[in-house]
Amino acid sequence: MVQMKVAVQRAARRALDRRVEDLQELRRVAATPRKGWVRAIREGLGMSAADLATRLGISESSVLSLERNEVSSRARLETLERAADALGCDLVYAFVPRETLTATVRRRAQQKATRTVHAVHHSMLLEDQGLSGAALQEQLDDQVAVVLARPGLWRDG
Repeated sequence: MVQMKVAVQRAARRALDRRVEDLQELRRVAATPRKGWVRAIREGLGMSAADLATRLGISESSVLSLERNEVSSRARLETLERAADALGCDLVYAFVPRETLTATVRRRAQQKATRTVHAVHHSMLLEDQGLSGAALQEQLDDQVAVVLARPGLWRDG
């Protein structure tokens, strides 16, 4: 049962990796303008803050507050979505992984396995039964597979 769940998770992770691969370019092309998207688009359209306020059914000072909040990362997604709509835009919200999810999971498994193998290796050294470099690497590879096959990858300890 656990093996099936792990296999399903792995397949889902690979599918998501393929899907978010296209988002990597977003980091470069969609960098937020210094004055924020709301103000940049509003000004690009030649729309005053008062005009946007009317379209949103809020006060001009609320629009200016929204623009400040966006720049300081305090604007609510719901509010940004309404502003985007009023500006003839769609709000696109995405998490863009810094590396593939598969690589992130593998790195985490490697970290956990390394802690375990090093603790065992240290005990073996104390008993003058240390492993050679190749045997240690083999042990580490085996432990990575064990960590990946079990639940609890993200639990510490």
